[in-house]
Amino acid sequence: QVQLVESGGGSVQAGGSLRLSCAASGQNRYTMGWFRQAPGKDREFVAQIRSGSSTYYADSVKGRFTISRDNAKNTVYLQMNSLKPEDTAVYYCAATQFTGVITIPSMYPSWGQGTQVTVSS
Repeated sequence: QVQLVESGGGSVQAGGSLRLSCAASGQNRYTMGWFRQAPGKDREFVAQIRSGSSTYYADSVKGRFTISRDNAKNTVYLQMNSLKPEDTAVYYCAATQFTGVITIPSMYPSWGQGTQVTVSS
């Protein structure tokens, strides 16, 4: 399994921006996903990027969030713009060898430790 380390979380006001990073150990050709989990809620899919850089987003973040990857740095990013209070959650990156659109957390065997994002109104 690949080791993942997230960074870049923090606190912002509504309308602000944050960029999350996820550094992977070794060469990373996996499908990478970002998920989030708010207190008392299930972990939910946010965005996915495949090894060929095709992307897929949850409807709730489409047009506001952008996922990208730099394979030379083994790093995946999540640029979050126009943040809303309902985006407040712990954000996790995850990796899977499965291809296709994969939005179910259990299909990702590797996870980072998570990074907190707090958006105030």
